[in-house]
Amino acid sequence: MKLTSYTNYALRSLQLAALNAPNLVRIDDVVQIHGLAKPHVRKIVHELGQAELLITHRGRSGGFQLARPANTIVVGDVVRLSEGPMDVVECFNPKTNTCPLIGVCKLSRAIQQATDAFMAVLDDLTIADIASNKAQLLNRIAPLYPLEQLDHGTPPEYDETSG
Repeated sequence: MKLTSYTNYALRSLQLAALNAPNLVRIDDVVQIHGLAKPHVRKIVHELGQAELLITHRGRSGGFQLARPANTIVVGDVVRLSEGPMDVVECFNPKTNTCPLIGVCKLSRAIQQATDAFMAVLDDLTIADIASNKAQLLNRIAPLYPLEQLDHGTPPEYDETSG
């Protein structure tokens, strides 16, 4: 199975927010650390905010942070959000299937089982899990982006009427 780079960087953005909690992460932080285009990261952060996985703060001192504890954000849910249906082969989707072997093909059943197993592993993994080796992750980030630049302080009190 191969996930899109969009999903990879959605997970990396959440991971970075967990590493830097309770402080804010800025889009520029993700851009610098992972070498991505700013519009791409902006789109990812926007979608994660819409899904209520991130809280975004606008303005000069803005950024983003996790919307809930990292141990409650399941990696499999993030993958489903970013990837959509896991139609690994055409016959998984009844709307687009043109295969005459549907229902009798052992290959499609095996691929479905493999997909289910793949997602089961991701469903047992949280953002807290992928950020649990914080010291090692921050040591890898440091040569790419000075860690003091990640210190944007804690966010102002979030006013739900303005968000």
